[in-house]
Amino acid sequence: MWDDAFPSFLIGLREGLEAGLIVSILVATLVRAEARSRLPQVWTGVLAAVAVAMSFGAVLTFTAASMPQTAQEAFGGTLSVIAVAFVTAMVFWMRRSARSLSGELKEKVTGALAMGSGVLVLTSFLAVGREGLETALFLWTTAQAAGESAGPLTGAAIGLVLAAGLCWGLYRRVLKINLTKFFTATGAVLIVIAAGVLGYGLRDLQEGGVLPGKTAYAVDLASSVDAGSWYSTLIQGVLNLTPTMTWLQVVAYVGYLAVVMTLFVRGVRTTGPKPTKERPEHEPKAGRPERRRPVWVVPAAVVAVPAVIAGLVVALSRPKPAGDQTVAVSETECGKGFTAPKPGRQTFQMQNTGGKTSEVYLIDPSTSAVYGEIEGLAPGTTRDLVATVSGGTYAWRCVPTGGRAVTSKPVTVSGGGAAKPVVPVSEQDLAAPLKAYKTYVEQGLDTLVTQTRTLDDDIEHGHLDKARTDWLTAHRSYASLGAAYGTFEDYDKKIDGRADGLPDGERDKGFTGFLRLEYGLWHGQSAKDLTGPARQLAADAAGLRTAFPSQDFDPGDLPLRAHEILENTLQFELTGDTDEGSGTCLATADANLAGTRELLTVLEPLLTSRAPKLLPTVDADIARVQKLLDAAHDGTHWTPVDQLAATDRQRLNGATGQLLEDLAPIPDLLEIRKSA
Repeated sequence: MWDDAFPSFLIGLREGLEAGLIVSILVATLVRAEARSRLPQVWTGVLAAVAVAMSFGAVLTFTAASMPQTAQEAFGGTLSVIAVAFVTAMVFWMRRSARSLSGELKEKVTGALAMGSGVLVLTSFLAVGREGLETALFLWTTAQAAGESAGPLTGAAIGLVLAAGLCWGLYRRVLKINLTKFFTATGAVLIVIAAGVLGYGLRDLQEGGVLPGKTAYAVDLASSVDAGSWYSTLIQGVLNLTPTMTWLQVVAYVGYLAVVMTLFVRGVRTTGPKPTKERPEHEPKAGRPERRRPVWVVPAAVVAVPAVIAGLVVALSRPKPAGDQTVAVSETECGKGFTAPKPGRQTFQMQNTGGKTSEVYLIDPSTSAVYGEIEGLAPGTTRDLVATVSGGTYAWRCVPTGGRAVTSKPVTVSGGGAAKPVVPVSEQDLAAPLKAYKTYVEQGLDTLVTQTRTLDDDIEHGHLDKARTDWLTAHRSYASLGAAYGTFEDYDKKIDGRADGLPDGERDKGFTGFLRLEYGLWHGQSAKDLTGPARQLAADAAGLRTAFPSQDFDPGDLPLRAHEILENTLQFELTGDTDEGSGTCLATADANLAGTRELLTVLEPLLTSRAPKLLPTVDADIARVQKLLDAAHDGTHWTPVDQLAATDRQRLNGATGQLLEDLAPIPDLLEIRKSA
């Protein structure tokens, strides 16, 4: 978050200071001219500028959100390039105009005093409005680049508050700041940041199909640079430099930086100080008394008008339902009222006119691939189904509860685009992976039974040093069976339950299994104290091996476990939360990674046909995590989590987080769908 905040902090500080200086000069000029009664007109113009900037930001946010993904990327890329142009112009304008700004504004205010109140409102509005629009545009583009808004908004807010404080100090003459040096230094930093925004914007245009070369990589360090490390996150957040960049991004970044920075530095060296001539201030001309109106009318209007206009733009830009067509669903008819929609993002109103709850799918009838779906559409209800439509053939498939699937007549859509359907998975598709994984688990349980008996024998004969070694071996065997945890029923709590929530903690009678023995072995308990828990663990492992073949293993659990195993690892093992004294949480994490790898092996045929680029990415992530775990392993010794160097721990957490992010699509890709 904070690495994404710095660019916005700088733009908020600089733009806020520019706007604040302008307002300060306007206010000071009116005070000197003894025209304090005209101050509300200045603040009204400022309020109007703020309202327009916020409305502009709202329009950018909500109109972009309603676009298809490729259109969002093209839109965001275009605005990023425009933002770079605005920021570049702003940097050069302030470098050139900082010394003469005061005199120019005083001249405008003096002229405005001789005219109506609207002119003074317009003067302050135009003076501040440009900074507001630039800030809104730059904030939007940096939030798009960061993928979140909290950091950029926080940074901008801090910058604006600091700028307001500085401007108040300058106005009250309690601060002295060399504004020329300030704007020169911040200008140079903003040019570097703008180069990164330009590169990010061009990448978006490539992803949106506007520019070519999205696969022509000049730099590809994804396999050697840890994207989750603190230094990588900092560089990406501040400079928008990523481990993978195309030739267009690199050329644009280097070219912009070389040309613009050279011109900026040359301008700083050649521009000398210019004396500011103070123009005589004139009293405002006496005019006819203005008609009195309530003081709140104009401020309310300048806020309401841009807000209303922004609301209309957002409302009119949102995609409409596809021809306002309502598509009927029932046990005998599916897709009644469906006509060929136009390409693009469409909303269909699905109405269940039958007497049974139904699953509804928009499919490609030739492959049964799913473009959109609604689960559990109850009788008499209407729900929206949103899907992106491109050129191709479409049909509706309705599956009523307890009934047979009904498919509508297909319709053909003309046009381009690239809608990406999901090829459905049935229970039959998962039958072979499930059988292979159950065989793996059964073999693992055979090993576990032998290892827990060895551990029990160690403790019974008082060989506690050997027991510590054999404990880790057996615990790693159990941890490698992570995808089966959901089918082990009560055995998992007995075998690997934690002491959290138990009345007496680690000394509670209900605390059993591996973690109970770990606590005793590494806290000086005697063999006599541990004989009972060891015998019970061996019995529970044997009971699980006997019960497992008859336990219910839902095929749909396999894709879910691909993500959940390492999600628990990140939450418990990599925080050291499950450490009861052995310091071997990383050994458990290593076993969990092995279990994840085995699970992906049995799911590989289904994943390869549906997302051919996913597994190579995941394999690279796994190799990165494995390398970091291996670095914490020396023979039989594992580094405890709390003894890892801060950078190593951050790198491991970041790599695991990236792996989890890349594993996240698997449950949706392999979800069992009745449309199959």
